[in-house]
Amino acid sequence: MRIDLHCHSTASDGTDTPAELVRKAGAAGLDVVALTDHDTTRGYAEAIAALPEGLTLVTGAELSCRVDGVSMHLLAYLFDPEEPALLAERELVRDDRVPRAKGMIAKLNALGVPVTWEQVERIAAGGSVGRPHVATALVELGVVPTVSEAFTEEWLADGGRAYVEKHETDPFEAIRLVKNAGGVCVFAHPAAAKRGRTVPEARIAQLAEAGLDGVEVDHMDHDADARDRLRGLAKDLDLLVTGSSDYHGSRKDVALGAYTTDPEVYGEITRRATGAFPVPGTGGA
Repeated sequence: MRIDLHCHSTASDGTDTPAELVRKAGAAGLDVVALTDHDTTRGYAEAIAALPEGLTLVTGAELSCRVDGVSMHLLAYLFDPEEPALLAERELVRDDRVPRAKGMIAKLNALGVPVTWEQVERIAAGGSVGRPHVATALVELGVVPTVSEAFTEEWLADGGRAYVEKHETDPFEAIRLVKNAGGVCVFAHPAAAKRGRTVPEARIAQLAEAGLDGVEVDHMDHDADARDRLRGLAKDLDLLVTGSSDYHGSRKDVALGAYTTDPEVYGEITRRATGAFPVPGTGGA
């Protein structure tokens, strides 16, 4: 089985619609794909309707969190999307995205970059607006050659010249909310140092004690040393180890299924989840 548990669509900052995403996942030979858009479940219905035969969809979301001043992302799988407390928190995070983006635009304008809200809004195309959309605007304007090169201290990285904070959930609270909604929690790309400061291992140990289920180890932003270190940490803390592409369509240079999760780990995730169940494809629309 080939299992990719971290993918994005136009419901947040990917470039493929949810329907396009699942069709491409099927064509890429995946058996299981997770839709984990940022702080939203808006793409679920379209993805399920288009799900090709032979492909199973895991519903999820990538939740924006912050601990000790460090931004981190929590992958939540198979939770009840209508559970009121988790839904309210996702909406609070999502509602802060527009003023945050406008704040980044204002900082860029002050730096002499002629980006506009209309440009970023067009790029987001109704998705949950975020830094990748602002980064794409910088690429369009020729300020940087690629989206990833916009995530530096010169521009949009944490603490960068055009960075603006947004509401982010305390991860201990996020774990509690996801668990109460029947979901499973995995720390996304925990050693992605090029994105900014990372969460110390001592904090990850505390998150494990609070109910964190796993860590995403095999990821494009982790080198071999980071993966070895994370595998050792996961073993010490009795955490599941996942691998995922973090696919964003053309916005990132990584293919669906570039990194995958062991079928036994996937089975354990589905066993632990009570809020929702994987959706088998029946041919799609």
